Amino acid sequence: MTALDLLAFNAVLAAAILSPGPALLFALRTVLADGRGAGIAAGMGLGLVAGLWTLAALLGLEAVFTLFPWAYGALKLGGAAYLMWIAWRIWATARAPVAEGAARPRGRAFLDGALINLGNPKSVLFAASVLVVVFPKGLSAAEIALITANHMIVEWLFYTGFAVLLSGAPARRAYLGAKPWIDRAAALMLGALGLRLLTER
Repeated sequence: MTALDLLAFNAVLAAAILSPGPALLFALRTVLADGRGAGIAAGMGLGLVAGLWTLAALLGLEAVFTLFPWAYGALKLGGAAYLMWIAWRIWATARAPVAEGAARPRGRAFLDGALINLGNPKSVLFAASVLVVVFPKGLSAAEIALITANHMIVEWLFYTGFAVLLSGAPARRAYLGAKPWIDRAAALMLGALGLRLLTER
């Protein structure tokens, strides 16, 4: 494995992080609704599980899913249900005012972020396809650990920067002024993503 291999992986990873999906949408809504601390904590959870999916791909979990499609289906069903539950929760509180000091606790934000990515087994298949193209065969244990740690760090840096940029007073005022519309749009998109995960073959 060379430094260029790692750079190529990071370029693909950056594009994947920035693509619209449940992780990015959840991070955006958390920062705006609950502030910088909760946004960073959610990003830590998202990045941790994303890195673990890459580790699973490096260790051959996609082969397990091929051999036992019911395991993939069960994980996908759980992930879809969780996304739709999050969507319902956001929709139900869309018109509720945001009370001062009522932001989501950081531990809860971290757990929600981890569960969002844990419920997306497509991540391991995406990671496997990228890893096969980018990295040579026969990676050592140290190289596998480096790729996994690199993935987590890239995700953590991205979501931390995202939280810092979007947690300022102007962004929060804009969110609070349009909260019902933003929350309902976020709920619809998360629900649609959950339904798509549920029905996709």
